[in-house]
Formats: sequence, structure tokens, C-alpha cells
Amino acid sequence: MKNKLNVLHLTFDMRIGGTEQVIKNLVSSVNKEKFNVSILCIEEPIGPFGEQLIGTGIKVDSFQRKIGFDFALIFKIRKYIKQHKIDILHCHQYSPWVYGVFASFLSNTKIIFTEHGRFYPDSGSWKRQLVNPFLVFCTSSITSISKATKRALVEFEYLNPKKIYVVYNGIALMQSNPEMVSRLRLEYNISQNDIVFGTVARLDPIKNQTLLIHAFEQVHRTNQNCKLLIVGDGDERDKLEQLSVELNIAKSVTFIGYIAKPADYMDLMDIFLLPSLSEGTSMTLLEAMSLRKPCVVTNAGGNSEVILHNHNGVVTPNGELQPFIEGMLQLVNNNDLRNKFGENSYNRFMNIFLNQTMGNSYMDIYSKISGK
Repeated sequence: MKNKLNVLHLTFDMRIGGTEQVIKNLVSSVNKEKFNVSILCIEEPIGPFGEQLIGTGIKVDSFQRKIGFDFALIFKIRKYIKQHKIDILHCHQYSPWVYGVFASFLSNTKIIFTEHGRFYPDSGSWKRQLVNPFLVFCTSSITSISKATKRALVEFEYLNPKKIYVVYNGIALMQSNPEMVSRLRLEYNISQNDIVFGTVARLDPIKNQTLLIHAFEQVHRTNQNCKLLIVGDGDERDKLEQLSVELNIAKSVTFIGYIAKPADYMDLMDIFLLPSLSEGTSMTLLEAMSLRKPCVVTNAGGNSEVILHNHNGVVTPNGELQPFIEGMLQLVNNNDLRNKFGENSYNRFMNIFLNQTMGNSYMDIYSKISGK
């Protein structure tokens, strides 16, 4: 008699990104005595997160999807499901869901679909309106990572809201190294009197760091002790560096580059900023909360569900510069408010956004849909 459920996560790949980090955290947090977990990527290479998981003993396999709709991929996935006796196929994002449903059709494998985020600006299509009822019919459970994402599934994918459950992303509690933080303070010439703003994100138009730099320039005029740390890399880097030069704030803006484990850099920050135009549930926002950081964010996607306005941060209208400036100014000269919001961030994180909380929610769904 088989005691464990075989759960296969079907995704694009395991590169470094929000969806991939959720999968990484999820396979690491489930009860290994009850579930055998593995990952199948429909694109190659599998990426750094996949390589890391292989090193921990998690099985990660991949196929190379062809351009366009790859009918042969359906049969490859179907063969894989049968060969590994998969009980539950957890599909992450829309395309893996489509392939997963067709691959498991008329089998005993149960399907769960998780939507991790949406494109900006969002839109629907008549093709999806036709095919989605079939996908839903074949799917045992649908989850989204925020209420905002759920609303998008209803509006643009025409899904029944009663069939969609919200399961917030979760991460492990981040911990910094005080010795390394002190060393970084010296390296970046950060004094005890400086107020450090910071963000961690890929440098991409959707993350709207252009607004962030313009906002910082205005705040810097009122307080010359303000500094800005930007952790991350991407196609926008040259443009953003040039903008800081044009605004005469280059000496106060530091581009750190990509850091795999940014806890020590985040601990340098007094105030965390996230001006994105679109978000699901930002993993870096959760990381900042776990390090007791007050946050200023735009009302994009799940941001306002993670940051409660005037509780653990400030939420400003999406894409608007002046309110973002005012949110930064609200915190820059008020140490007591920063401390209050920071403690509220930590408490909210511990109550809602811990990795194990997310893992428990999905394990309950796996057990429910499998009847075990």
C-alpha cells in the first residue's frame, strides 16, 4: 500500500524569480513523510534554483518546449506522469496549466492550478474564454497568491470566483549577519545619521525604478543625509544610473547589482521601497517585513494586502510620483513611526507570511483533492 502522495510541480523553469522561489520554498516545506515532491520544467535550462534543489535531493527534470503550441510536449508530460505515478500535478502559471490538463486528461492525476501574477497592462482573449471552462472542469483546485490576482482571474480569465482560493506566498524568516552589516556600512560610507532607502528587484520597467529615483531626488532635497541602495540588475541599469547622474544625486545612489542572498544589504535599509506597476505577492517585500522594515509601496497587485496603509507602511496610488514622495517624507524624519511600522511588519509577517504557513495551506489542498 502506497503511503505517500506523489506531487509534481509543473512550471516553465526554475530560474531566479518570484514564481520559482515560491516553488522552491514549497517543495522545501512540505511534510516529506506524507508527500514525495518533484519538479518538471517545460523549458530549458532549468535555472539556478533548479540546480540548487537538485543538490538537496529534490528531483528536477525538464523538457524543451518548441515555439508555438507544442503538441508533442503533451505526450511527453503524459508519459512522465504515468511513469512516475503522479497523484497530484501542481501547475504554476497559465501555459503549464494548459499542458498539464491535456497531459493528464482521463487519468487519475488530480490538477491544481496556481496563478502567480499578471502581465501589465492586463487583458483577456476570446480563445481563453472558450478553452478555460474545459480547463476548470478538469481541475480540482485553483489558487492565487493574492486577492488582486484572484480578481484578475475572474475579470480576464472568466473564472468563477467561488472556485479560486487565495494562498499567500510564504518565505523563511530572513536573518542578517551583524558583522557583515557593519562591514557593509563602512564599505558604502553609511553613517549613523544617514537615512537609507532601499529596494531589491530586477531592474525592469515593470518595477518602475524610474519613479523611485525621481522620488528620491525630491526627498534628498529636504534631507541631504538620505541615501538610496538599489539591489538588483537588469536591462534598465544603464538608464537608471544615467538618470541619477542627470538629477545630481549619483553620489547618494548606490547600484549594488544582483545579490543572491540580500539579507545583509536589506538590513542596511531604514525604509524599503517598492514602486512596481504590477506585482503578485512580492517576495522581497516579505523579506523586508521579516527584517522589521517599514515600507512605501504602490497599490499594485497584492502590495496593499501585504502592506496595510499606516500600519506597517505607506501605500500610494499606482504610478503616481507625488504621493510616493509624500510617503517617503512621512517616514524619513520620524524615527518613532519607522520603528512602529517596522515592528508591525515583523508581526504581520510572522502571523501570515511564513513559509510553513504557505506549505500547510497547500498540503491541506493536496490532501483534500486526493481524498487522503
